[in-house]
Amino acid sequence: MEDLIEIRWHGRGGQGAKTASLLLADAAFNTGKYIQGFPEYGPERMGAPITAYNRISTKPITIHSNIYEPDYVVVVDDSLLEAVDVTAGLKKTGAIVINTTRDKEYIKEHLNGYEGEIYTIDARKISEEALGKYFPNTPMLAAIVKVSKVMSDEDFLEDMKGSFKHKFAKKPEVIDGNMKALEMALKSIERV
Repeated sequence: MEDLIEIRWHGRGGQGAKTASLLLADAAFNTGKYIQGFPEYGPERMGAPITAYNRISTKPITIHSNIYEPDYVVVVDDSLLEAVDVTAGLKKTGAIVINTTRDKEYIKEHLNGYEGEIYTIDARKISEEALGKYFPNTPMLAAIVKVSKVMSDEDFLEDMKGSFKHKFAKKPEVIDGNMKALEMALKSIERV
């Protein structure tokens, strides 16, 4: 499928990578795209490495497997750079987005010679400033939308506002913080 975008998420249990992949799927669906968003489960527990996936297309998706050659990879926790081959199968025409404050040399050293685009964002700083706690998935969701261009920033923010109103109906006080985190992240992504 030539217009198919495949995204693989790497995180740790409890960081929200699965939730972010499902939110991205919902947002893409609401802009008229065909979508898949699913986690890969094993014996995961809080803090253990987990993987989640997205497929987004303007045509029906007929593939129903894990993603082995993603266009984009999202790394929610930079400690995974030493534990998991996050660039496995990653297309050179795509990009990797990493939540990190580490320097360029460290990042490149741990990406197994990956030659595609590399982006970083400090999701900890953004989430602590916007939400008062460390929830890296919200900034990382915005970062992959910005890098992959699966939808416009405006469509994304509009959809997420509606999604958060539904998701946090019983905790409306967290909606503004999550929206602020998304807006900050869209402006904070840096190319290495």
